[in-house]
Amino acid sequence: MQGRRGCFITLEGLDGAGKSTHVGWLVERLQQHGLAVVSTREPGGTALGEQLRQLVLSQPMNLKTETLLMFAGRCEHIETVIKPALLAGQWVVCDRFTDATYAYQGGGRELGGDRISALEQWVHADLQPDRTWLFDVPLAVARERLSRSRELDRFEREGEAFFERTRRAYHERARQHPERLRIVDSTLPIEDVRRSLAEQIDELVRAQRMGGQS
Repeated sequence: MQGRRGCFITLEGLDGAGKSTHVGWLVERLQQHGLAVVSTREPGGTALGEQLRQLVLSQPMNLKTETLLMFAGRCEHIETVIKPALLAGQWVVCDRFTDATYAYQGGGRELGGDRISALEQWVHADLQPDRTWLFDVPLAVARERLSRSRELDRFEREGEAFFERTRRAYHERARQHPERLRIVDSTLPIEDVRRSLAEQIDELVRAQRMGGQS
């Protein structure tokens, strides 16, 4: 992707980590800077993606099938929503992206990273998030929050060992990509989390407008 474009922001974390609580607020914060913002999610983001989301979250399936469906939906999402918005100079805020596949399928389901990396290179070798915030809480906190939530989907009903592996995989991603992936302590009060995020958002906007990196 060549030339000036918008900024691609992704939010990651375990189910129950609280990331979705901040999506709308983050979009509003960016809009206060006069930015055009597209808010989207994975799996989902397109008509086809939402249909695939329902399948993946509800139907038992082979791990390879699950992973391929994730990338099928992602390919459609990138080509019809994310890239066009970025090339038009809009900012994109996405609730989950490929880091989630490394964490959930690669870590939680123990697929490992090699096959995911191959699919990543095929589907979006020319596109990576500019900034990823990983909302992190201990597993016990995430599970307690989920217990007070809606009816659980197929992933949310997994056991503790699955989510421990998923969380470790997320932390490994953060270790591998410290330049873009920042860990957010989501056990803090919402006001404290948003105060920290606001500072980082403002810094990111300034850097993008200056043509630099933060």
